[in-house]
Amino acid sequence: QVQLVESGGGLVRAGGSLRLSCAASGVAFSRRAMGWFRQAPGKEREFVSSITWMGGQRDYADSVRGRFTISRDNAENTVYLEMNSLKPEDTGVYYCAAYRRPTPVPHEYDYWGQGTQVTVSS
Repeated sequence: QVQLVESGGGLVRAGGSLRLSCAASGVAFSRRAMGWFRQAPGKEREFVSSITWMGGQRDYADSVRGRFTISRDNAENTVYLEMNSLKPEDTGVYYCAAYRRPTPVPHEYDYWGQGTQVTVSS
């Protein structure tokens, strides 16, 4: 099975930046699309971004497009989320997920990390 560990969360002022990392272990990381999700206080978990196994296709939620960038380094088994121009509404627990296939088919993810807290103050 895949083990995912997120890091890089913290407290930042509006307009600031953070870089989240998701380190994966296990051979099952191979050929899997990866994604980032978040859950704001009192809200349901929502999709943020995804990336195909080879990194050639990237998708973003409308709310973060142009501000966030997803990337991956398969040699290091790590996925990143660069977050710029952060807004208070970006606050939440951010989770990375491993999809079942090389492409990120919606709702077909298998593994989740423990999450990392991101708090954006006004």
